[in-house]
Amino acid sequence: MKQILPTIQENTKSKKKSLAILIDPDKFDKINFDEIESTALTKIDFIFIGGSLIIAKNIEEIVKKLKDKFQIPVIMFPGNAIHICGGLDGVLFLSLISGRNPDFLIGQQVIAAPMLKNSGVEVLPTGYMLIDGGAPTTANYMSHTSPIPNNKPDIAACTAMAGEMLGLQLIFMDAGSGASQAVNQKMIKTVKANINVPLIIGGGINTVQKAADAFNAGADMIVIGNLIEENTQLLNEIIAIKESF
Repeated sequence: MKQILPTIQENTKSKKKSLAILIDPDKFDKINFDEIESTALTKIDFIFIGGSLIIAKNIEEIVKKLKDKFQIPVIMFPGNAIHICGGLDGVLFLSLISGRNPDFLIGQQVIAAPMLKNSGVEVLPTGYMLIDGGAPTTANYMSHTSPIPNNKPDIAACTAMAGEMLGLQLIFMDAGSGASQAVNQKMIKTVKANINVPLIIGGGINTVQKAADAFNAGADMIVIGNLIEENTQLLNEIIAIKESF
């Protein structure tokens, strides 16, 4: 399997869009995987697994099932260091640069670093930015941080620039799981115009139009989560939007 970060970077350079689906381990049994499998699964690029608060104790078993069923990279999207498990293809090594809580800027990373060093799993250094999605989210609550207001693209751009200058290889702007508002186009355009690293957008992308808006504004990758639990059929339409680029 090709390395993940170089693949994302190559896609961005060639203006090829990427699509990731986010699997919450606590909702794994509610997802109709046969229906997902009937879509053009080869055109989904990555599976993210994780969340801000995970109750399930069988994450490693879920990772194995996903890898056995689908031949695409499975990447951990950790809420904290204890979520990291075996069998992964990659880990989003997140630094919550939109907040000022040192535990999520560097504390959890210090705990995770030796585990990841010894695991051999691919590490993806990622600047993680919480964006106001219209309602409080689990990520806001668990991280004790406030999201960047959705109408402040200048703050988002400066934060993303700082992350890139610190050496982070990806920028991930997230409105949060189940957000009523996705990250708006103006913010995506402003951030994209000011960074050279790949830009990932997630949270609140629950319609084909919102997916198209994010891609048109400059997102290199979008992440959809709740949508695959609620309306798997829309995956085909979002894949078609992605392929149109």
